[in-house]
Amino acid sequence: MTNQFPIIQIIDNQGNILDNTYEERITEDLAKSMYRHLLRIRTFDKKCISLQRQGRIGTYAPYEGQEASQVGSALALKDEDWLFPSYRDHGATMTFGHSLRNILLFWNGRNEGCIPANGKKVFPPGIPIATQLPHAVGAAYAEKRKGTNNASIVYFGDGATSEGDFHEGLNFASVLKAPVVFFNQNNHFAISVPLSKQMNTETIAQKALAYDMRSVRIDGNDVFAVYFHTLDSLEQARNGEGPTLIEAVTWRYGAHTTADDPTKYRDQSENEKRRENDPVLRLERFMKNQGWFTEDWKESMLVELSQEVDTAIEEMENFPKADPSDMFDYVFEKPTWGIEQQKKELLQQMRGEA
Repeated sequence: MTNQFPIIQIIDNQGNILDNTYEERITEDLAKSMYRHLLRIRTFDKKCISLQRQGRIGTYAPYEGQEASQVGSALALKDEDWLFPSYRDHGATMTFGHSLRNILLFWNGRNEGCIPANGKKVFPPGIPIATQLPHAVGAAYAEKRKGTNNASIVYFGDGATSEGDFHEGLNFASVLKAPVVFFNQNNHFAISVPLSKQMNTETIAQKALAYDMRSVRIDGNDVFAVYFHTLDSLEQARNGEGPTLIEAVTWRYGAHTTADDPTKYRDQSENEKRRENDPVLRLERFMKNQGWFTEDWKESMLVELSQEVDTAIEEMENFPKADPSDMFDYVFEKPTWGIEQQKKELLQQMRGEA
């Protein structure tokens, strides 16, 4: 199956163009925009890990190493499209226009963090594995029924392909020809379970065959391959040609979450080997080859991006304190007697009356 589903690249890890058919479509403006987004979400990710270690946010899911998969795919979306992330796809939601402050609020345990900025159609992150896939199909099918040209993209990891929601989502999308792109980031581990123990298939892309669905397998660290193949898949979806499963082969350098110790199940020396294929470094090499890159430009941009994230952190930490009543008031339209009693007891305790 690896012959039928080869890993597609547009540039190699030294930044050389492998497919000249894309040469005219890769402009200096596009490359610089992509590079800025890559640096932006990596800066955010590193600062979030630091915040968690300081106790300023809760448990956090890092994505360093997967930036090209998230940036390239999110840049392919149109403003009115839908984005359905997992808990590790805040890099994609940032690129699509989500508020940095609200993303930080989410990792600080606040419901307000689920609210996207500027009317963007970003679903709250899917914490239970794969549950966001049927949601994405439903939204895409609704857009189809309404006669719009909008599509949805849904993100998930390799472990999600073992869940029933993965198969149900693909089946519904195939039957309904829903305009949805299933974007899989195959980072080779489902927490501690390696791909070899997760499935017997050689690829994830081949799973689409069971649903008579188009699929493609790409180098998830090649931002151009990600961008152009996601763009093509979204356009086919808009044109009524049905859904696509994209397998973006990538690697996550860090832990599953900040509550995890990857040394217990993964050879960490593999990280150093993988850094030669780093998505940021690869694009940087390409831009140097084209004469589009200077260190001064990079350094000034890093200062700007660091300030942007620091401002969002300050906004998050100055956000009004949470109202404990919210835990009870928005479970049902009309709270049950049990919820009313729990609310009363908590508020009494907080007032020192218990």
